[in-house]
Amino acid sequence: MPSFDVVSQVNMAEFDNALNQAQKELETRYDFKGARASLERLPGNVVQLKAASDDRLSALRELLFTKLAKRGISLRNVDTGRVEESGVQLYKQPVTIREGIATDKARQVVAAVKESGLKVQPSIQGDTVRVTGKSRDDLQSVIALLRGRMDALELELQFTNFRD
Repeated sequence: MPSFDVVSQVNMAEFDNALNQAQKELETRYDFKGARASLERLPGNVVQLKAASDDRLSALRELLFTKLAKRGISLRNVDTGRVEESGVQLYKQPVTIREGIATDKARQVVAAVKESGLKVQPSIQGDTVRVTGKSRDDLQSVIALLRGRMDALELELQFTNFRD
């Protein structure tokens, strides 16, 4: 039976490249000269943004998002934490890169596939959703359906491991 997997992955090499580009631009941009601003990579796909003012933090966030988008990383996979004010005029904000499909989002994907009425069987397997069916055309219809619903699901989905 034909099947494929629905996943949500980020190319971490491109993420590192985007982060390095953002750090280089941060060092050379005129509006950040003399301003205390930094990008720090933390374990677990988290980047800590630090700046001396809320405006600088916002500009730093936009700088990072621009570099991520240019390197092909969807901003649907980016979660911004809340801004924390710590110490003497220091603002911090964590930015997390999500990988995998969370269980509640996987349930939404399965529900979307089931309500489509196509003769396929979706199943949750860890952080992926496997869709199997008798017809290759039905599987391609599911891919088209899920591509159209990525905004509603707030996920960037990839379709891998297509087997005939």
